[in-house]
Amino acid sequence: MENNQTNTGNPSVDIVYRRKRNAEEMRHQVITFALMIFFTIVAFVAVGSGMSGWFTVPFILLLAAIQVVFQLYYFMHMSHKGHEAPALFLYSGLLVGLITILTFLTIVWW
Repeated sequence: MENNQTNTGNPSVDIVYRRKRNAEEMRHQVITFALMIFFTIVAFVAVGSGMSGWFTVPFILLLAAIQVVFQLYYFMHMSHKGHEAPALFLYSGLLVGLITILTFLTIVWW
């Protein structure tokens, strides 16, 4: 006895839908992976070109932040339904970390 979880009751329709959805998700992951490789190459070019550190460091940090978002939403599937609780904990941890960094910067600079 198989444990098929179907939505419509018609297994052939559900298989076609799942294949289409999986193909679309795989396409998104490949595009995201290509963009991440591109951002990494751009970061290496920015460092290797001898630009000012005042431009290079924030630029690389921006590219890193974009790659973190790509990792979370496409490779860790945070964009899917049912991931609201992990997202809440992740964003809460991010908020606490940013407040901690801001606090230590404020203490050191003032």
